[in-house]
Amino acid sequence: MAEPTTAEPIETLEDAGPGPAPFPDMVWIPPAVFRMGSDGHYPEERPAHLVSVDGFWIDRYPVTNDRFARFVKDTNHRTLAELPPDPSQYPGALPDMLYAGSLVFMRPHGPVDRHNPGNWWAFLRGADWRHPYGPNSTIDGRGNHPVVHVAFSDVTAFAKWEGKAIPTEAEWELGARGGLGGKAYAWGDTLLLNGQQHMANTWQGEFPWQNLGLDGYENTSPVDAFPPNGYGVFDMIGNTWEWTDDWYVARHESDAAKPCCAPRNPRGASESDSYDRRQPQIKIGRKVIKGGSHLCAPNYCRRYRPAARYPETVDTSTCHLGFRCIVRPPSLR
Repeated sequence: MAEPTTAEPIETLEDAGPGPAPFPDMVWIPPAVFRMGSDGHYPEERPAHLVSVDGFWIDRYPVTNDRFARFVKDTNHRTLAELPPDPSQYPGALPDMLYAGSLVFMRPHGPVDRHNPGNWWAFLRGADWRHPYGPNSTIDGRGNHPVVHVAFSDVTAFAKWEGKAIPTEAEWELGARGGLGGKAYAWGDTLLLNGQQHMANTWQGEFPWQNLGLDGYENTSPVDAFPPNGYGVFDMIGNTWEWTDDWYVARHESDAAKPCCAPRNPRGASESDSYDRRQPQIKIGRKVIKGGSHLCAPNYCRRYRPAARYPETVDTSTCHLGFRCIVRPPSLR
């Protein structure tokens, strides 16, 4: 499905950055005006609207297992997946259901009802960033893969330790577009470049039971396995979803709401506005996640695009959700 061709290209406001990168492996994203979102895909991406975003540095790669291990060694941080849940946060839950663990994809043996994610997701005791597929799994040999099973509190703790921040949704989307405005993907208007080259780690075959692995990977992949985008940033599409710092609401604000100009450095909703209205008894905010993952398929969840977005509760961790960090120039902090 192609992006409408009437969308404005990205208008870069400045080419040169404000000096050397503050940390290794960071890329300068110049300030720009661009059309965020999409009118041609999922409802939550609408309406496409102009925004203005100041320049910032972004991690060239998602945070890897090796980077996260250094953080844990230095701080003794325990991720949310390694801690039993607080019963007060989950009224009505049986005590024997409140154990440490995380969500893991379990590929079924054949076709299932795709309206029920429980057919392929399981909350596994002992699943965490060191054990991405359950207690008997390991990250040995996966140091250069993106860290997963990290909840929002884990990513903010890591960012603070490195002296960085988590990007807003607008910052993330600008960085993911790689300088290409009005395109469905970070590399153009077709999922396969020139009709044949896989540009990201996504799902090929009938989701969730048939993974053909035509891109070379069934689960996560090294963060440098696919070409960078036009800004020189790797892996913003596919492989793992990435956290942003914005609270989620189901629609963008239209241009008509700000007729004078493109809003500068827009932010998302309030925390209370992000609650899932289908579960009013649970008061847990949802953040915007971006980029899709290796579990996104043409026949299910075509969210391997810069405009795509999805809500995730801040207490959730999964085997296909990671993050990267940014640094804003001192004048913008």
